[in-house]
Amino acid sequence: MSWHPQYRSSKFRHVYGKPASKEKCYDCVPITRNVHDNHFCAVNPHFIAVVTECAGGGAFLVIPIHQTGKLDPHYPKICGHKGNVLDIKWNPFNDFVIASCSEDATVKIWDIPKHLLTRNITSPKKELLGHVRRVGLIEWHPTANNILFSSGYDYKIMIWNLDTKDSVILSPVKILDPHKDVVLSMSFNTDGSLLATACRDRKIRLIDPRAGTVLQEASYKSHRVNKVLFLGNVKKLFSTGTSRWNNRQIALWDQNDLSVPLLEEDLDGSSGLLFPFYDSDTHMLYVVGKGDGNIRYYEISPEKPYLNYLMEYRSHLPQKGIGMMPKRGLEVSACEIFRFYKLIPTKSLIEPISMIVPRRSESYQEDIYPLTTGAQPALTAQEWLNGVNKGPLMVSLRPGSGAVNSLPQLLEPEPLMKTTDLSQHQGRGGRMPLEDMQKPSEIEDSRKQLKVEEKLPKNEQMCLSNGFDIFECPPPKTENELLQMFYRQQEEIRRLRELVNQRDVQIKQLELELRNLCTDTGSY
Repeated sequence: MSWHPQYRSSKFRHVYGKPASKEKCYDCVPITRNVHDNHFCAVNPHFIAVVTECAGGGAFLVIPIHQTGKLDPHYPKICGHKGNVLDIKWNPFNDFVIASCSEDATVKIWDIPKHLLTRNITSPKKELLGHVRRVGLIEWHPTANNILFSSGYDYKIMIWNLDTKDSVILSPVKILDPHKDVVLSMSFNTDGSLLATACRDRKIRLIDPRAGTVLQEASYKSHRVNKVLFLGNVKKLFSTGTSRWNNRQIALWDQNDLSVPLLEEDLDGSSGLLFPFYDSDTHMLYVVGKGDGNIRYYEISPEKPYLNYLMEYRSHLPQKGIGMMPKRGLEVSACEIFRFYKLIPTKSLIEPISMIVPRRSESYQEDIYPLTTGAQPALTAQEWLNGVNKGPLMVSLRPGSGAVNSLPQLLEPEPLMKTTDLSQHQGRGGRMPLEDMQKPSEIEDSRKQLKVEEKLPKNEQMCLSNGFDIFECPPPKTENELLQMFYRQQEEIRRLRELVNQRDVQIKQLELELRNLCTDTGSY
């Protein structure tokens, strides 16, 4: 009888967690003491937002992502809620807009200024009034712009269209009320056409959010669900909860049949909640324990055994909440495939943890960075409400390959011709040879690009260059940071010089074209 080894070939088999050094952490942050089971942290490439302890209402902090180290005790807050803030989420298509919900039964939308905060923000951009009891969960739609879902202790899920000029929105576009108890978790599939929910009545429901109908319902008795998560496009759901014997448990479900789980596994006897995170690019699943310092990670496969355990990141510091950086904010040069922001209230500390694939090469690793979800919406709010489904717009993480910013980028024309060559042709006098001239169609394209750039409003132009945020970057604290800033500035100066040279080349080419046209008309 032949023996078959149980090894699996996987490029993520040796992924490890790397905590940030002390100077790269966020210290002296007054993290909330609220016992609500939420992340209490939201991250994007510009900011980290964290719910904070506040007397006389609810508040949260918005800290520039590069402003690490000790936080000023008088740092400004966003404090417009009258009750404790229970959840915060960044708009996936605008890095300067964040939503928050609170015990005061309201949902508020906030504009975060691009410059450093100098005073508390108390006036929201929009206020959503529809729930009659506290609001515990909010989720942005993954592909449609300005569609927000909120769930409250009135057992209702409300769908809000923020594409209005009203600062106070009194009624949602749709109310979903199939639940008989509090909704504990919400998750969308890839194109946002389906919504999965976990309820305190221990049932998982699969809902068509526009029709308001329940497509599937799981009432499996031995798995008491707390959190549910769509696993990308593999048509499976993942849930965390507890077993009959109060062990922490994970389960995998077929999206089309929720009667019995495909897989069920007890983890340990701890009492803390398990937060699941899924990376659809690498098919890796992370399970973060609340109240302990562990992060387990698995690889999802379409066939049995479906869930393949990889490793576990361990730490003696327990986490109260956790934030996750979108893929467009990762450091691809270090082979970083995921980044958590761990809230440690016992030390008033936020600690970044990078999940890294060990590679010797420092070049871009295309096999671990496939096309990922970008920062541009695929649909308008009205298109989605009218029944249109569309997957997310994908971008490459290769440096300089495409726009991964949520602000409109300037269109840069391709390099055309060196200035020295043009000056040589000019010095000869007469017309340029046809093979050295730019094609008329290319000239027309460059004109169109220039017109587009002129039409862009100043306040919408890109404020990031080479991954360097000129608005939000704090002064360097160490010699190494000073050197890094110096090299970035040198790179920026070089890029701007190249841009100026390209503009000079275009001007001279247009002058030559004009001269050739004059010569043609003179000869006739």
